[in-house]
Parts: sequence; C-alpha cells; structure tokens
Amino acid sequence: MINLENIELIIGNSGRNFSGGTSITIQLLDYQEKEMNLAILGSRFIPEHFTTLNYLQFLLLTRTKLPSGKLRVFYTRKNNEMIQGLIAKYIFRSKIKIIFSSSAQRNHTKFTKWLMSKMDSVVSTSRKAGSYLDKEPDKIISHGIDLNRFSLPEDKDKAWQALGFPGSIGIGIFGRVRYSKGIDILVDAALKVLPKHPKATVIICGEIQLEDQTYKNNMLRKITDANLEKRILFLGKKPFEDLPKLFKGMSVVAALSRNEGYGLTPLEGMASGAAVLTSSEGVWDELVRDGIDGYVVKTNDVFQTSERLNTLIENSSKTKIMGENAAKYISENFSVEKEAEQIIQHIRYVQNV
Repeated sequence: MINLENIELIIGNSGRNFSGGTSITIQLLDYQEKEMNLAILGSRFIPEHFTTLNYLQFLLLTRTKLPSGKLRVFYTRKNNEMIQGLIAKYIFRSKIKIIFSSSAQRNHTKFTKWLMSKMDSVVSTSRKAGSYLDKEPDKIISHGIDLNRFSLPEDKDKAWQALGFPGSIGIGIFGRVRYSKGIDILVDAALKVLPKHPKATVIICGEIQLEDQTYKNNMLRKITDANLEKRILFLGKKPFEDLPKLFKGMSVVAALSRNEGYGLTPLEGMASGAAVLTSSEGVWDELVRDGIDGYVVKTNDVFQTSERLNTLIENSSKTKIMGENAAKYISENFSVEKEAEQIIQHIRYVQNV
C-alpha cells in the first residue's frame, strides 16, 4: 500500500460513463505506476488494486507539498477535472500543478479557453487537436495501444470461428450506439454490400442508452426489412476484458463517427490485425495510411463507405495484408508504453519548472 504522502501524480477520472478516455486512463495506469507513485481522483471503473481518492481526500492530501518539497501534479482530460483542480488550487490553496490533455478537434468555448489558460501546462494528443488551441500546446503526445491486450492473432480465421458468429469474415464497429458514432452509416453500407457477400457478418458492439433506443430501432427495422438480422448483429455492451478477443476475430474494424476527439477503436483494431475503415474524423486521417492499413472515407458518406466495404470483403487476401501492415505499424509507433513514458517525462518536466 502506498503511503499517501508520497503520491506524486493524481489522475482525474470524472466520467460517469465508460468511454474511450476511461479506457485510455486504465490502460496507462500499469505503466505509469512503475514510474511514479500515483492515485486516481474518482474510483468509477478503476481496478481495485489502484489507489483512488475522493475529493475530500484529494484536498487533504494536497494541502502540503511532497516530502521532497516538490508540488504534486494533477493530470486532467475533462473540463470538470480542470474545474476540480482550479477550485483546489485557488480556493483551498492546494499545492499542485495542473496539466490538461486536449484531444477535442473543435473550436473551444470561451469558458474552456479560460480554463486552459489557467493550466500549468496543456498537452495535445494530435497536431489536429493542437491546431484548435489558442496557443501551441507544450507537448504533443499521441495515444497508444496496450499491446499486451490488443495484438495480431496467430490465425485470424480461427479467432473469428472461436467467436461463434455466422460467416467467415467479421466486420466490427465498437463504441456507444448513437448518431454521432455513425453506426447507421455502416449499417446502410452493409445493407448494400452484404447481399453480394454471404460470408460477411457485421458486429456492432457497444452500450445502447435509453435516449438512443429509437436510433437503434430505426436501424433494426431496415435490417429486418432486408432479411439481414442474422448477419448484422447488435451485441450490446461487453465487459472491458472481453474486447480483445472480439477485436482479434475481426477482419475489418470500422469507425465512422460524424465527429470524434481522438477515437481509439481503429488503432485497437489495427493492433489486432484488422484492416480499418474510418471516416476522416478524429486523428484517423492523420494516423491511418489510406490503402495500406485500410481506407479513410469522407465523413457521413454512405456511398463511398459501401464501395470501400465491398472492396475489403471482395479482396480478402489484400485485406489480410492490410491488417498485418496495420499491426506492425501500431506496435512500432503507437504503444501505450511509449505514451506513458512521454506523459511521465512531461510530468517530471512540469514538476521541476
């Protein structure tokens, strides 16, 4: 058990729903903990063996500096976490430095800009996200993939068969089922393509909240009308630990968001040896090598999506090579280990400035 007074790094964890940001936080923890004594502000979704704090504990801990005389660092990814840090620092006189990691690719509100202006450091997860900031980020640190969880299977066909779904080619899309994620774009494209390719099956894996039920029902109606309900399957939300097995079975992983901050699922698919089919949102057109790792299509373009989907299913040997290219590319350039190392280096720098 860590002595609380030796905790150097506190990581924000304020999300109510499990999200890509939550997944990133959890995957980084094992690597970050090897380098720094850390705790997480908020226990939701965090594995039990990590030290977590509630806000009162956070305030009590940060009343004093570290035994070394240095300030603790609070690492944030959300607006409300920046607010938590600023309240602690300026109202309760917490002895902290605050870093904000920005991944959003949109114009920020005046309030968000003000919050960022009060940070000790702002980092960005991509050049594109950095371009939306008022000033250049102090550091660009790309997200990485946990290669111990997501990796190229020995045999893609066997990995698919082990899942027990029909057909021999799996096309997966992962994430919450809602309009912004563009699930309907894949469904509409699949309705055009699947009748020509009876061996292909589409898997939709993600939480469906009450407000999105009508959205799902509209897709189900189209699927049923086309008699494809056995080949376009909604799995619902799956446990975090079950996801790698699903990714390993996919020949293609799609991510067709209409807007996206970063978007990790294509990279997880690539690490698992799947060719990818993405919109041009997030960092996907920055990171995915079009025609090498898969294809990047215009956002919200069903016609182009269906064309590329057809190509990926029709040319399965080329698609397999794309998946292998993608796995090698991710393992060499986008490991979570490398991301954790860069974050820790920057935290040390900020601590010492």
